Amino acid sequence: MRYYYAEHQAAYQRLEREGLTQWNDLFDEDRTDDFEAFPNRPFLERVLPDLPPSADVLEYGCGTGAAACFLAARGFHVDAIDLIPEAITLARRFARERGVQVDFSVQDVCAMPPGTKQYDVVLDSYCLQSIVTDADRSSLFTAVRDRLKPTGRYILSTAVYDPDRVYEEDFRYDAGTGICYQKTSTPAPDAVHLDNTWHLPHRRHLHPEALRAELADNGLQVTFQSGGDVVARLGYQAR
Repeated sequence: MRYYYAEHQAAYQRLEREGLTQWNDLFDEDRTDDFEAFPNRPFLERVLPDLPPSADVLEYGCGTGAAACFLAARGFHVDAIDLIPEAITLARRFARERGVQVDFSVQDVCAMPPGTKQYDVVLDSYCLQSIVTDADRSSLFTAVRDRLKPTGRYILSTAVYDPDRVYEEDFRYDAGTGICYQKTSTPAPDAVHLDNTWHLPHRRHLHPEALRAELADNGLQVTFQSGGDVVARLGYQAR
């Protein structure tokens, strides 16, 4: 089991068990109890006027589908994927309840085969920070490039480095890589040995400038950035 699976499966199981609708509702400081008040909605509303009418959109890491439903309700054709079956079950239910059509499926963006369909928009609604290792992020960006039309846009919202963020005792932040590791009791797959203790990759919180450089290195040219909110296009070839 990959490092990013167990936490997310447990989270969506809890959402279903407690009757919640989205990831942020698991945290008291972020909870809204409002499916429509998803975190990157203001950013999407800002960039919507620049998108082609009836654009084809792929959202990966869609969770319970709030952003996907939001776009579908506004006339976009949306395919949405998540690696957690429980998330997709909830997303399909919420879409039915709202009378919107989204093609949801269970897929891991880090393990997607070459695609045959290309999109006007590939969307990330706070998934990227949970894709931690260099190899996995490279696979993700390959999937993005492969699925963007030549004129397409990669719309990304991700958590970035925050000097006020506090990492609790079982977490270790590596300022050089932006990787936050979580202590684990067993040498599980993907675990690394730090200070005689096993740790799993947990999050990656890059400085905004480092995120921009990473995207450029992976063939994606940033046309707009405000912190972790980014719009990018296919750019020069990755090194």
